[in-house]
Amino acid sequence: MTIPEIASDNLYRYINGIVKRRQSNVLAINGIGNHVHILVELSSSVSLSDMVRDIKQSSSKWMKTQPVFVQFAGWGKEYGAFSCSATNLERVKGYIKRQKEHHNVKSFEEEYKEIIELSGLKWNDYYLS
Repeated sequence: MTIPEIASDNLYRYINGIVKRRQSNVLAINGIGNHVHILVELSSSVSLSDMVRDIKQSSSKWMKTQPVFVQFAGWGKEYGAFSCSATNLERVKGYIKRQKEHHNVKSFEEEYKEIIELSGLKWNDYYLS
């Protein structure tokens, strides 16, 4: 477990600060030991790839200075990003809030593969790198 539960709130606050500095808003954030879900209202002046790069780079550097993240070696090379309509906003917030319960039923890997395939894309194990 690279993100210990006792340290997750500090990590989420740190990520929230990164997002705010980019004039954007975190609407929901949560995760489990091996990944984080972030629902962001992205500023029109910020590209998605720049936001993800900033979050991954800054949080990675910070986590490596924190003793509680001793098992953290870095984020994966890839990331998944999905849009959310206003009509689904509350549903997505609820999904993010219930990460622990959700992943007791289905692993991150199983779920991610399912989402990719439902999106009409072909699965590739590289997505998990």
